[in-house]
Amino acid sequence: MRVHPAGSVASCVLALALWCALGAPSAYAADKVLTVAYAGSMGRVMNHLIGPAFAKQYGIEFRGVAQGSFALAHLLTSRQMRADVFVGVTPGPMRVVLDAGLAREAIPIASTEMVIAYSPRSRYAADFHSAAQGKADWYRVLERPGIRFGRTDPVTDPQGRNIVFTVMLAAHYYDRPGLMEKILGAYQNPAQIFAEPVLLARLEAGQLDATSSYRANAQSHRVPYVRLPDEINLSKASFAESWYTKAEFSVVAPNGSQQAFRPEPLVFYAAALADSSNPGLARKFVEYLAGDAGRRMLRENGYDPPTGARLS
Repeated sequence: MRVHPAGSVASCVLALALWCALGAPSAYAADKVLTVAYAGSMGRVMNHLIGPAFAKQYGIEFRGVAQGSFALAHLLTSRQMRADVFVGVTPGPMRVVLDAGLAREAIPIASTEMVIAYSPRSRYAADFHSAAQGKADWYRVLERPGIRFGRTDPVTDPQGRNIVFTVMLAAHYYDRPGLMEKILGAYQNPAQIFAEPVLLARLEAGQLDATSSYRANAQSHRVPYVRLPDEINLSKASFAESWYTKAEFSVVAPNGSQQAFRPEPLVFYAAALADSSNPGLARKFVEYLAGDAGRRMLRENGYDPPTGARLS
């Protein structure tokens, strides 16, 4: 048997004491990767703030995948994509994941409202600014010939259908029959539809005059926007049955089936996925989003407190 000199034992004890004093390495090794699939509208706050802050705290690598919430939900449930955490907007996409057994529950982490974001470079910027101050009608600006308006696909992205709901409700609210056709054209108008992660980028580059947006997203991107009445911005659960039900539409999905859509509250939900490669880390991230640090970053970037209940 080999006997260690007293000095070596003392060194080991000292090293152990220093290790405890300075803090043991994280239980999540440095080579761990957390993959989070999230609603494309959250790109800036997730990739530049929350993701890096969480990665630094736990000594891991953060990888974000941004896309329309329904598209992500179907990619996850069809096993065409794997992630550790899913963050979607409105209950619908999260229900897809829950019903498939990919998560046990989803926690509400934030809420928002629909707005019309506009480019300061647009030739209509002054008109939109007047509308933002309540001095002009936002929908009359969008009715103008040649205006470049952007939105997302209502089949794959909740925001894409939410702007349809917003304009349909506006037609009732302002008593303007045909407003939807004048502003949006068809439900799926190829001239207006873009992938969610690039929608505001095109606006910021001046390639579009205005886009649909969540207020949180417009605020985090620091682009100007027009706020809309509660009756049409989909932010109030109290209007869910009494008013928002006036909006409903159907489209043909890629598989040929008819899909009917109805408004849902604009709440963001987060869920740790059952097939996560790092289940403990996934749960920690959901807790982080719902905790003080996550909510502070969300609040500072225009997100409102969550208004919904947990989903299971």
